[in-house]
Amino acid sequence: MSNEQPISPVVDVRVRFVEVDSERAGQRLDNFLKLHLKGVPKTRIYRIIRKGEVRVNKGRVTADYRLVAGDNVRIPPVRMAEKPPAPSPSAGMSGAIEQSILYEDDALLVVNKPSGMAVHGGSGVSLGVIEALRAMRPESRFLELVHRLDRDTSGCLLIAKKRSMLKHLHVQMQSGKTEKIYQLLVSGRWPTRRQTVKAPLLKNTLRSGERIVVVHPEGKASVTHFQVLERLGSCTLVEARLETGRTHQIRVHSRHVGCPIVGDEKYGDDETNKSMRQQGVRRLFLHAARLKVQLPDQREMVFEAPLPEELCEGLQQLRG
Repeated sequence: MSNEQPISPVVDVRVRFVEVDSERAGQRLDNFLKLHLKGVPKTRIYRIIRKGEVRVNKGRVTADYRLVAGDNVRIPPVRMAEKPPAPSPSAGMSGAIEQSILYEDDALLVVNKPSGMAVHGGSGVSLGVIEALRAMRPESRFLELVHRLDRDTSGCLLIAKKRSMLKHLHVQMQSGKTEKIYQLLVSGRWPTRRQTVKAPLLKNTLRSGERIVVVHPEGKASVTHFQVLERLGSCTLVEARLETGRTHQIRVHSRHVGCPIVGDEKYGDDETNKSMRQQGVRRLFLHAARLKVQLPDQREMVFEAPLPEELCEGLQQLRG
């Protein structure tokens, strides 16, 4: 017999009236409700909107209604399941994140994310950088990832502290006005003339359930610009600039050229990875080194994350 206690339903018997502030102006009603009704299924949220239980300024609206500052939103009582308390970051994780902060103001936070730390929880990870930051800063009303990095990739990660900053940076990225520069060590001799890789990428799921990205004609258009920084025997230190931001883009494009990233267990070469571990490179050698963005006040900001010590040591061994 299971020792687990059944999840007891909790009923919020209060009708709440929430005034929309300037930070939430322009947000869809359904997304606004998801924040105020955490744990409530999306289907339930859409149902209470359709039935007219949610009102804006005493009137019925649709789920895609864009809120205006000063709007008064009526949120009805909703039955929801009681959730276990959110996991708290360990002292080590909290310390690592605090020490990795590169920049902070009232609207933006920039972190030099350590390798091995997920940006968000899920897929067997209880919490990532964003959940840890929310637990570390309970007074913060808004903390959201602007973009993502793979778990094993280190470097510059943007976190918005205001919804207006999140919206602004998303527009910047979608219009190609941000610059993302990565450093990577690849196996083999990168072809000097191969400075741009244009290869469409398609997400695929293997029979095992593992998700993998492949170059495929039906994939999404993907462009990466590469520049050789240094040749190190059987490896090449390369700089990559993203023109598009697809999942695993740099990793798959590098493999497509015939020069997989050192330490890449998904797309790399097992023999090379084993050999490089003996020379000190024991992780994915991919680092988000530089990010250039334009802030809402038109200031151009450049954030740089130094190459982690463990990667520097690996390079020193290769240089002999």
